Amino acid sequence: MTGGERQMHGLTGKPLVYFTSIFVSLGVFLFGYDQGVMSGIITGPFFKNYFNQPTRAEVGTMVAILEIGAFCSSLVVGKVGDIIGRKKTILYGSMIFFVGGAFQSFANGMTMMLVGRITAGVGVGMLSTIVPVYQSEISPPHNRGRLACIEFSGNITGYATSVWVDYFCSFIGNNYSWRVPLLMQCVMGALLGLGSLAIVESPRWLLDNDHDEEGIVVIANLYGGGDIHNAKARDEYREIKMDVLLQRQEGEKTYREMFRRYRTRVFIAMSAQAFAQLNGINVISYYAPYVFESAGWVGRQAILMTGINGITYLMSSVPPWYLVDRWGRRFILLSGAIAMVISLSLISYFLFLDIRSTPTLVVIFVMIYNAAFGYSWGPIPWLYPPEILPLSIRSKGASLSTATNWAFNWLVGELTPVLQEWITWRLYLVHAFFCATSFVVVYFIYPETAGVRLEDMDSLFGDATTAMPTPVARAETGSLLGANSPVPSMDLRRGIQGTPGFGPSSAIPGLDIDPPHVSIKNGKPQYSESVNENEGEGVGGWISRMVNRNKDGEGSIRSGRSGKYKAVDQDEEE
Repeated sequence: MTGGERQMHGLTGKPLVYFTSIFVSLGVFLFGYDQGVMSGIITGPFFKNYFNQPTRAEVGTMVAILEIGAFCSSLVVGKVGDIIGRKKTILYGSMIFFVGGAFQSFANGMTMMLVGRITAGVGVGMLSTIVPVYQSEISPPHNRGRLACIEFSGNITGYATSVWVDYFCSFIGNNYSWRVPLLMQCVMGALLGLGSLAIVESPRWLLDNDHDEEGIVVIANLYGGGDIHNAKARDEYREIKMDVLLQRQEGEKTYREMFRRYRTRVFIAMSAQAFAQLNGINVISYYAPYVFESAGWVGRQAILMTGINGITYLMSSVPPWYLVDRWGRRFILLSGAIAMVISLSLISYFLFLDIRSTPTLVVIFVMIYNAAFGYSWGPIPWLYPPEILPLSIRSKGASLSTATNWAFNWLVGELTPVLQEWITWRLYLVHAFFCATSFVVVYFIYPETAGVRLEDMDSLFGDATTAMPTPVARAETGSLLGANSPVPSMDLRRGIQGTPGFGPSSAIPGLDIDPPHVSIKNGKPQYSESVNENEGEGVGGWISRMVNRNKDGEGSIRSGRSGKYKAVDQDEEE
């Protein structure tokens, strides 16, 4: 074949992966911006006057009601993402967030502000659930952790940006001092919505929905440098398709089946997100100016300290880009928990002493705490759930995990202003206790997943559908658990070295999982008529495919190209 017949034009390979990852990080940028934007607004004089000097409880409700919308949407968005795809879910989430931001920006009273917060929460819940799933599904295993950490840095960039926007807008001498920061949400939401039209769809979603031609094109662009016949891209296609067919053979998992078979994975996914909130980050993210005011900083100075803290928070999220796939997830979580226990305890101690150096010391240890969180419990809980959950429950499990985040997010956001008045300095000891608890849970339960392919997590957790991994997995993973892990180590290569002809195709004799042929003309893929007919089919087309899939026979495995498979030497008589 000539180069023109196999090579596609445009952004491909690592540049495409990194561009897509950084761009969809706008989704979590919005999440971070919404976390921080209220912290500077709620202490402003014009905001307080406009909303008739709201009490601490009213402020808590205004801040935390966003989590209610996010909690509700995160429970259902997993199924929505499976139906309409990851791209469209990101688009609709950004549109809903835009509307919520507009309601907040032009609020004429408490009611309209609350409606805007809960609407924006629905959009944030959608984005915070689907973006990590999308991220994990387009990332190669050797740098999946790095890309997820880059995504989290997008979250912290949003937080830091919101605090500095609040600070500079605090110099405005009217109600625009709080309306402008809220209006910025709409700008970011619009950018993400427009960009979602340009990014690629998840190849795992495409193959799971039998869009095989589009799937191999996306895989070739991501992993094969745009070469439709690249050996690595075609092997990746076979690996994903094999996993899709095996998961389809088992059928869709109910929540009951998910908890029964994958209880360890689901516990890890949910507990990681719960501890991320119980470890105290939103005491700082939502109410940092209150924290600094309690330590002696007043008014605009408290917002300035929050802005400086936001910069250190952002800087701390960069080292995991390079460390998460080298040191592993476990070590980062464990070391981060230790640093947070120490810093929270010292914050509590110096607030209790209330000496002349208390304001400075509290700022220092808040920054140390935030840096420890940004390096560890910030990014990793968003990485673990989508990478450890199998495709059959990935969206459902990720939804449950994210819903856990938002439930505890709401709890902390609602109670913090009240507890700051009620138990004062003791509040930080409560969160220090949860940091210590998280250390114990990670040490004894969480396995190391660095470098493990998504399709081989079954073998790591001991609930594999197939007995052995593929050759690609053996080459990439090696020993799955570190030497210091109390979880027994596993070497996937043991006992199967030199096994000839082992691979996905050999799992079921006669099964055709080779990529379909796609013609390339002028650097653009030419899809078959059936693919073109299905473009834009939406929910109705998905339902039709599900009905046709069931007509093929309960539990049958199908190739995306040719329907049911036939075992070798068992052809039906004509």
